[in-house]
Amino acid sequence: MNALYNIAVRLYDLGIRAAALRNDKAARIRDGRRLTFPTLASALEPGRRYVWIHAASLGEFEQGRPLIERIRRESPHTGIILTFFSPSGYEVRKNYRGADIVCYLPADTPRLARRFVETIRPVAAIFVKYEFWGNLLCELRRLEIPTYLISAIFRPKQIFFKPWGSQFRRMLRCFTRIYVQDEASRRLLCGIGYRDVTVAGDTRFDRVTDILNTTVEMPEVERFVAPAAFTLIAGSSWPADEDRYIGWFNSAPESTRLIIAPHEFDDARIASLRTRPKGGAVTLSELEAGRDPGEARCLIIDCFGKLASLYRYADAALIGGGFGAGIHNINEAAVYGLPVIFGPRHDKFKEASDLIECGGGFCYTGREALDTILQSLSTDASTRAEAGRAAGEYVRSQLGATDRIWNDSIAPLLDSDIDSDAKKRHSRR
Repeated sequence: MNALYNIAVRLYDLGIRAAALRNDKAARIRDGRRLTFPTLASALEPGRRYVWIHAASLGEFEQGRPLIERIRRESPHTGIILTFFSPSGYEVRKNYRGADIVCYLPADTPRLARRFVETIRPVAAIFVKYEFWGNLLCELRRLEIPTYLISAIFRPKQIFFKPWGSQFRRMLRCFTRIYVQDEASRRLLCGIGYRDVTVAGDTRFDRVTDILNTTVEMPEVERFVAPAAFTLIAGSSWPADEDRYIGWFNSAPESTRLIIAPHEFDDARIASLRTRPKGGAVTLSELEAGRDPGEARCLIIDCFGKLASLYRYADAALIGGGFGAGIHNINEAAVYGLPVIFGPRHDKFKEASDLIECGGGFCYTGREALDTILQSLSTDASTRAEAGRAAGEYVRSQLGATDRIWNDSIAPLLDSDIDSDAKKRHSRR
């Protein structure tokens, strides 16, 4: 990479170290990166081949997870190295059993990039959705390691398509193949001369369908919502979302129930949040401990990892993030056949526009618009059912991205291992 890029990377790394003195997230990145090479030194098995999969954070991990699990299932002798950039991914999945090694991605300096790639020497590298680290990509290309970008989506405003984006366009050419979500992304890449691109779809649809088929029952939640005529779940909720939907809930009929799953929380946030709904609130931990919810009509989820199973207990879902950096995973709710509601910052998410178009999704920009949407969904069963049906059918229509990527690129690389395992299974019959 050129000098300007390398200077920017070093300044960014220095910024993280400086911020770590007062910011917990930055401190976790700094401390986690310090453990990357010691972790590799102790965990890498000499002679074993590895696939390296990189996800920026938890959302991207969930996109990559179907492919990780396919590799584990079809080629169990192949090791899997999973790296994260963000603590929100690493802290939740650092003990993920689907990977052999989980660690932070090192800073993308020329020295560290070369050391990292030469240390792991993967048979393939897979980046999820949008992670472009120039020195790491150059090292992978130098060593002729097949490198793929999956579930990618491109927009005209991105730097790749600007006159001054030549340095970033060169990064794209380090990928052996890019698997994009839609035809519009393919056309954008072809427009700048990149031809090694396939429209495969989004692996998140495969993932949420897997979750649907293995959902965990929660009898305490089922009893809590049993008296309700209408239950709204607010998934990955932020304060900006709560400022809008809690007002609606407080004026809704007594037969309405609300489930709030905050995107991030601590004891202070939970304590503050439970005072806002009319009649107070009860937490999931309290229900699981046997507490009677009394008159509370609001349930606050005070633990991680259960949201995907909670959607089954709702009639409609409001997904947070639409008044911040962008909406969170709406497919997790849509797969249950729920109408999904979200804020205006959804332009980076193709599925949001698709769901609006098919009638399964609703965007709101303020309290008045949200009240109108929720009034319709909560009082008109036929409208709600039709919107839910459209959402569920949309998810089902998008399945298959994992199979396409696997058959096209990953399976051929691991053929000898896959064939060996198949012979072993056959011989045991």
